[in-house]
Amino acid sequence: MKARFFMALMLALPLASGTASAADYVIDMKGAHASVNFRVKHLGFSWLVGRFDKFSGTFAFDDKNPDASKVKVEIDTASINSNHAERDKHLRSADFLDVEKFPTATFESTSVKASGPDKATIVGKLTLRGVTKDVTIEAARIGGGDDPWGGFREGFEGTTKFALADFGVPKDLGPASKEVELTLHVEGVRQ
Repeated sequence: MKARFFMALMLALPLASGTASAADYVIDMKGAHASVNFRVKHLGFSWLVGRFDKFSGTFAFDDKNPDASKVKVEIDTASINSNHAERDKHLRSADFLDVEKFPTATFESTSVKASGPDKATIVGKLTLRGVTKDVTIEAARIGGGDDPWGGFREGFEGTTKFALADFGVPKDLGPASKEVELTLHVEGVRQ
């Protein structure tokens, strides 16, 4: 009887004492299962929408302890694509992104707080045009599970908005176009 009790105790100890750790994921850019999109008002009449075609990133996620999650993304600013070559050339210039001087933008989370089932508020440092500021991303888990290729995936979306002037964008776009909204769609492959 004592032997069975000690055996059960020894088997249970690692489960009771171990803390869940977040799994590491790489954002699936190879399969084009992720995007960084933006929109900004155009003269107050409509939305100018676009995306960044090149970016990479990683995240850590544990569905049992979402507050332990972390996110890190790097964007190639020259890859901006608003579906208009002349406008994109202007957006790459010193008037806006100044991609020659600042070829990358980065985001790295500093905290993640669950805000409901499959929802979280992510706070982190966004660096754009050499300026680093705190931004908040409202994120939602889309789903996760085994993929057809023998891997495991998790998918999320997140949104944030910020004032362009806060990041040193010198071009005045008018009163209706002072903020940009970013939407990230991310599918990660567990490593």
